[in-house]
Amino acid sequence: MLKGNKGEWSEIYTLLKIIADKNLFAGDSDLNKIKNLIFPIIRVLRDESNGTYQYSYDSDLVVVTGNKEELRISINEFHEKAAFLLSKIKESTSSTFSIPEIENFISSFNCVSLKAKSSVKSDIRVVIHDQRTGTTPELGFSIKSQLGGASTLLNAGKTTNLIYRIKNPKLSESKITEINSINTRSKIKDRLEQINENSEGLEFVRTESSVFGNNLTLIDSLLPSLISQIVYQFYSSTNSKTVDLLESVIALNPLNFNTESNHPFYTYKIKRFLTDIALGMMPSKVWTGELDATGGYLIVKEDGEILCYHIYNRNQFEDYLIVNTKLETASSTRHDFGTIYSDGDELLFKLNLQIRFLK
Repeated sequence: MLKGNKGEWSEIYTLLKIIADKNLFAGDSDLNKIKNLIFPIIRVLRDESNGTYQYSYDSDLVVVTGNKEELRISINEFHEKAAFLLSKIKESTSSTFSIPEIENFISSFNCVSLKAKSSVKSDIRVVIHDQRTGTTPELGFSIKSQLGGASTLLNAGKTTNLIYRIKNPKLSESKITEINSINTRSKIKDRLEQINENSEGLEFVRTESSVFGNNLTLIDSLLPSLISQIVYQFYSSTNSKTVDLLESVIALNPLNFNTESNHPFYTYKIKRFLTDIALGMMPSKVWTGELDATGGYLIVKEDGEILCYHIYNRNQFEDYLIVNTKLETASSTRHDFGTIYSDGDELLFKLNLQIRFLK
C-alpha cells in the first residue's frame, strides 16, 4: 500500500490535474494566473521505476504509453480522481496516509510510486505548444505544494554559514561566556544585539565553505558581500521576507553602488542568486552554471489550482522567487553557528543562511 505525506501525494495530484486540464497556466509573483499566458499541453512524461510513461490525448481520451503497451482512459476520470484526491489531501490530519481509491486508479496505468524516480532532476516533464513561437518545447518541473508544510529553497548546513569579524570588541571573557549562554527563543538575534552593544558591529570575512563562496562569486563577484548583508539584516531586525530584507539593504546601499540612475543592482543580483538555487545550485557542490533538467516549478496552491513558473518565462519566475521566499533560523547546534569564538587576535561570529518558501 502506498503511503505518503501531503507533499508526496501532491505529486500525484499534479499529474492527474494537469492531464485533466490539458493546459498549463502561468502565474505572476502573487500566485495569480496570467490570463494571456496559457500553454496547451501536448503530452506529459513521468519517470517510473519501471520506465518512462507518456500521457497524450486522443479527443476526450488520455492515451498512456510505455513498456510497449497502450491504455486509454477518459479525461473525465482524471478530472474526478484529481478532485477526489485533493479533498483527501486537504482533510488528512496524519503525517503520512494512504488513499486506496487513488492507488487503484494510478496503478491501472502503471504509476507505481508517489515520487518520481529519484535519479531524475525533474518531478515531471511537460511538452507544451507555445502559441507565440509555434514551438513545442519539453519543460521540466519540480513540484512545490502549498497543501502541506512550506518547503525549503535552500537548506541550511555548515556550508551555508557566513563568518563575520567583531569590530573593536569591548568584550571580556566573562561577557563572551554570558552572551554565548543566552538561550532565549530568539537567542541568535539576542546574542547579536549584545555583540552590537559591546562593539562596532560585524564585518563580513568569508563564507565558511569555500565551495559555496566560489559558487556565489561565479554568479556575481559581489554576491558573497551582498548575501552577508541580507543575512545580517535578517538576524538584526524583525524582517524575514526576502523582499523586505532586500528593501532594507537597498536603502542602506552597503556596496556603495551609483544609484543616480536607479539601476536595480541589488534586486538583479538577488534574483540571479535565487534563480540559480532553484535551478540546481547547491552550497556543497561546485556550480558550473549549467541548469538542471528542472527548469521551473509547478506550484500547487491551497485551493488546488496549479500554476507554472519556468525559466522559459524568466521574469515571472524571478518575481515569484523573490516575493514568495523568506529567511529563517535553522538549528544553531546542528549547524554550528551563533557563538562568539576567537581566531588568533580576532573575535568571530557565524550566521547561517536558510531560505524557505512562504506558506
